[in-house]
Amino acid sequence: MRFHRPIGILLLLWPTWWALWLAAEGFPDPSILIIFTLGVIVMRAAGCVINDIADRHIDKRVARTQQRPLASGQLTLSQAKKVFITLMAIALLLVLLTNPLTIYLSFIAVALACIYPFMKRYTHLPQVVLGAAFSMSIPMAFAAQTNTLEPTVILVYVTNLLWTVVYDTFYGMTDREYDKKIGVKSTAILFEGSEGMITGSLQLMTLIGFYLIGQRFELGTLYTLSILVAAGLMYYHQWLIGQRKPELYFKAFVNNHWVGMVIFLGIALSYTLR
Repeated sequence: MRFHRPIGILLLLWPTWWALWLAAEGFPDPSILIIFTLGVIVMRAAGCVINDIADRHIDKRVARTQQRPLASGQLTLSQAKKVFITLMAIALLLVLLTNPLTIYLSFIAVALACIYPFMKRYTHLPQVVLGAAFSMSIPMAFAAQTNTLEPTVILVYVTNLLWTVVYDTFYGMTDREYDKKIGVKSTAILFEGSEGMITGSLQLMTLIGFYLIGQRFELGTLYTLSILVAAGLMYYHQWLIGQRKPELYFKAFVNNHWVGMVIFLGIALSYTLR
């Protein structure tokens, strides 16, 4: 469930909180905040479990993942399935505390989360599927808070999807040489040779998305400053991947949670100080 490695929780949590604060135009309903925060933790854990189930044979052949529970034989496939079912049951109980629209959207979120681990066998764009899955918390948050979905939700959704493709490409670059030998597909392989230019372009599109969000929701100067900080962090990520070292690819991936955090702070402070 990777509770000892919370980076995945943070990368999923920040956009969820963006959406909750934007939907509420300030501090969201406390009960909804608790439900979604717990939901992020549970669904990220479930995603790790289904990923380990799907990749149990692949993980044995990659140095970084050989010690994962299924790959190393610490747990059985049956045990992993029971853990996954338990986590999904908890997630279901949480979403049932919201409204029908949020519940309907949750089925799309679960479907995307379950198919994502298998996409690397069929397409070089599994990161896009991950972005779609990770971004589902955004329309769900708006639905839970407002019981409706305005067109501007699409802007927040697409911006987060683009950002997710960037940081998961960095993550994929860490294992790229192993994946090429195994036959696993990813944007890290698809973009090879031009990864700096392509991920940089996607980061620029993400920053434009952040700017448009600020315009649409009438966020203030502090939010604009948060975008500038995010741009600085993205420049740093480009410097890291330019060193062409697997450990620095991974460092760029992990560092992305600061982007999510500063954008959240910009949103939250803009509403607080109005």
